[in-house]
Amino acid sequence: MTEKTAGGEVRLSGIGKTYGSFTAVHPLDLTVPQGSFFALLGASGCGKTTTLRMIAGLEDPTTGSVFLGDRDVTGLPPHKRPVNTVFQSYALFPHLDIYENVAFGLRRRGIKSVKKQVGDMLDLVQLGDFAQRKPHQLSGGQQQRVAVARALINHPQVLLLDEPLGALDLKLRRQMQLELKRIQTEVGITFVHVTHDQEEAMTMADTVAVMNGGRVEQLGAPAELYENPQTTFVANFLGTSNLIEAEVASNTGGEVVVTAADAKLRLPAQRCATAPTAGGKLLVGVRPEKISLAHADDAGSIADGRNRFTGTIADSSFIGVSTQYVIDSPVCPELEVYAQNIERDPRLVPGARVVLHWNPEHTFGLDAGQDIDAGVETVEATP
Repeated sequence: MTEKTAGGEVRLSGIGKTYGSFTAVHPLDLTVPQGSFFALLGASGCGKTTTLRMIAGLEDPTTGSVFLGDRDVTGLPPHKRPVNTVFQSYALFPHLDIYENVAFGLRRRGIKSVKKQVGDMLDLVQLGDFAQRKPHQLSGGQQQRVAVARALINHPQVLLLDEPLGALDLKLRRQMQLELKRIQTEVGITFVHVTHDQEEAMTMADTVAVMNGGRVEQLGAPAELYENPQTTFVANFLGTSNLIEAEVASNTGGEVVVTAADAKLRLPAQRCATAPTAGGKLLVGVRPEKISLAHADDAGSIADGRNRFTGTIADSSFIGVSTQYVIDSPVCPELEVYAQNIERDPRLVPGARVVLHWNPEHTFGLDAGQDIDAGVETVEATP
């Protein structure tokens, strides 16, 4: 087992793919550490699946090389690479029971004694009691776990997952996210997971590469990407961001002060993805859940030192755990605020004048030369 799982690091060196004049993946360098859960996240057509297929050997790269550990596997066909792939369509054999579906890879390699390995693998995916059932007798989530077990029984160095939860309903998908993370932690194999679902990537992965237009926009831990986006695409695609067009008043090296309409806002210099200069432009970002709302009558009770400006509630939506507000203000039109439903203020209704306020430390700055709406309208095409 140790020998087979060693060298599970995936290294892409200058790998790229073109189809005629269309570039699906611009040459990129990427390292997936051994034993990590790595997600390639992006909208339809961003190059994430093409990248995964090049690792699997299902697509030949136009440029660059694929390494597994220290071994260059670029020229190897898929069946000679120590990787297995789990697809959105589980591709189980309908005429075989679950036991034989999982045993298939071992039997194909001529291994006669499979009972212990199959039993262990079914226990890992918590389907030991379902061994004699046929695939059509299982739920979608159970079938997905069979597909994972069938791939893992071959002890691949790397397991590739191509939108594996896309066919499941929301509740089952969330359950399977935790299942996959548990399985990956138990077996310690490198998982590379392709998804367009931001929540899925952030729930499961240690590291996320956000892809856009065949390039990696930003790479990092989920919390780092969310809290410190470096581009407008990442800020908008990962969750929701309020981006405010502002002018830089001063930059002391520790703190940046900007003006937007009649508001003066502050943010830490280290949270700026660009070097702001006085008189220059900056996109100032703040996540909707970081902002607090106070009715205009209570403006005097807001603590000093917070970023603040006034606006009018244009719309509100009650969604159970929170209420989502849309605020109109000269500072930023259609600004979004998410307020947890703990103690709801009945005065916060459409038409009410409010003060928005938040901790300056929760503010980030982006290069104002970018498209402010990049990543906003990105919707995944139906498979």
